[in-house]
Amino acid sequence: MASNKMILEASAKHPQPGTAFQYGTAGFRMKADLLDSVVFRVGLLAALRSRKLNGQTIGVMITASHNPPVDNGVKLVDPMGEMLEGSWEPHATLLANAKTDQELLDTYNWLAREVKANTDAPAHVIFARDTRASGPRLVECLTDALKAAGAEYTDYKILTTPQLHYLVRCVNTKGTQYEYGEASEEGYYKKLGEAFKTAMTHRKTSGSVTVDCANGVGGPKLRELIKYLPRGAEGGVDIKVVNDDVVNPDILNSNCGADYVKTQQRAPPSSKANPMDRCCSLDGDADRVVYYFIDESNTFRLLDGDRIATLAASFIRDLARGAGLLDELNIGVVQTAYANGASTNFVTQNLKLPVVCTSTGVKHLHHAAMRFDVGVYFEANGHGTVIFSDRALRTLDKYEPKSPAQHDALKILRALTDLINQAVGDALSDMLLVEVILAHKSITVNEWLNTYIDLPNRLVRVEVPDRNNFTTVEGTAERRLASPAKVQQLIDELVGKYKQGRAFARASGTEDAVRVYAEASTRAEADDLASKVAGIVRSQAASTA
Repeated sequence: MASNKMILEASAKHPQPGTAFQYGTAGFRMKADLLDSVVFRVGLLAALRSRKLNGQTIGVMITASHNPPVDNGVKLVDPMGEMLEGSWEPHATLLANAKTDQELLDTYNWLAREVKANTDAPAHVIFARDTRASGPRLVECLTDALKAAGAEYTDYKILTTPQLHYLVRCVNTKGTQYEYGEASEEGYYKKLGEAFKTAMTHRKTSGSVTVDCANGVGGPKLRELIKYLPRGAEGGVDIKVVNDDVVNPDILNSNCGADYVKTQQRAPPSSKANPMDRCCSLDGDADRVVYYFIDESNTFRLLDGDRIATLAASFIRDLARGAGLLDELNIGVVQTAYANGASTNFVTQNLKLPVVCTSTGVKHLHHAAMRFDVGVYFEANGHGTVIFSDRALRTLDKYEPKSPAQHDALKILRALTDLINQAVGDALSDMLLVEVILAHKSITVNEWLNTYIDLPNRLVRVEVPDRNNFTTVEGTAERRLASPAKVQQLIDELVGKYKQGRAFARASGTEDAVRVYAEASTRAEADDLASKVAGIVRSQAASTA
C-alpha cells in the first residue's frame, strides 16, 4: 500500500538536481551522480505499472550498457520481458522532472488516476544491476521508492540485462501455457545449455571462440554459462574468455567491448588473437555481440549485427525448407537505416525473404518482427534476436515430419526456439546461435564474411547542445531530417556526389548527440561523406544553439 507521507519522506532523501531528464530508447542514461532522484522515481513508476497490470511483475535494470564507467542508467521491463510500453515513456519523463517532493507526489497521484491504477493494490517488482561502482547506491534509491510505494520486490543483484528480461518473462508466465522457463539465474543457464546441446547434435565447432566481455557483467556470467555447455571435444564449443575484469570498475568498456570494436573498426588493443581466430565482443551489459577476425593479410574484418541477421535468416530458412515448413512459416528480416545496403540486397535477392526497415530502437524492431511467424532482427551494433510467434511455435509443436531429414531439421528448429532469447537481444544466447550455425554450415568466419561484400561505411557521433532540435520525417525510418530546416537538402546534395552513396543523420535516443551514418563504394569515400555530413550537423547545431 502506497502512503503519501512515506513517498514525501523518501523523496526528500533524493532531491531532483535541477536537470531536465528524458526517458529515451534505453531508459534514462547519463552521469551516475545525477541519477539518484531519477532511479527513485522510476521505482514509483514500476510500482504503478505493476498495479495497472493487475500485479504482474515489472523489471527494473540499472545499467548504462556500453557507456563509460562514470555513467549509469535505469530502464523498465514489461511483463513478457519486453521494453516498457511506449505510451508510458512520457510518464517516466514527467515523474523524473518534478521539481519538488510535493510536485512529485502530486504528479504520482495524478498519474495513478490517469492510468486508472489503484495505489492500494499489490505491486511486484524485480531488479538487477551491472557491475558499475554506482550500482549499489542507485539500488538503495530504487528500494526506497519501492518501500514507500508499498511494492513487493526481489533484488537479483548483478545480472546481464537479458537475464533480467528472461526472469521477468519467467515469473509472469509461470503456471500458464506460455511458461518460459525456471525463474532463476541457474534456470537461464540450464535452458541455454540444454538447447545448445540439442542444436549441436552430430555437429562440432571448428577451433575455439575468444569472447571479449568488455570488462563487464558478461564476463562472470559467461564463465557460469560455460559450466552448462559441452566442450568442443564433446560436440560443443571451446570458449576463451578475455577482458572479464570486474574488480576494477574503471576499465569497463575501456578499449574493449562491442561498441569499441564496431565504432573503431578494430580488435581491442589487448587482443592476442592469431590470424583467422574466431573472436567476438559483448557490450557492458551483454545485450549485444559482434564477431570479427584478423585475416591472413593482417586486416581486421568485422561481422556485425547485419551479418548475424543474414546468417540466422539463411539458417532458419534452410531448416524450414528441410523440415518441409517453408511454405507454412512467414520468415522475415527487420533492419534499421544503419543496416549495410549490401546486407539488405542479400536478404531480398539471394534469400528471397522480405525486409522491413524501421526506426532505430529495439522496441520498433521487436514490434515489426512480431508481425512475422519468424522475425529476425538485429541492429548493426549487434543487438538483436529472432522471435517465433505463437503460431510458429504451435506449427513446430504439432508438425509431423515425413522423413528422417525432416525430423532432424524440425528438431533443430525447436531447439532454436529455446536457445534464442525470445524476450530481448541477448549477447550470450546470440553467440551460441552463431556457433551452432557455423558448425551446421561447416564454414569459417572468412567464408561467412564472403557471403556478400559490405559497402564501406562510417559511423560518426557529433555532440550537440540539444538533440531535440534534430527531428526526422515520419514514416522514413529516421532516414530523413525534418529539422533543422534545409539540412536534409544539404545532405542529399552531398550524397549525390558519391558512388553508391547513402547517408543520414539522426538524434541519439540516449544523449545530446547526433549520429551520422554514411556508406559509399570505397572506404575513402565513405569516410569523406561521413565527415562532411558531420560538418553540416555541427554548423547547424551551432547556429540553432
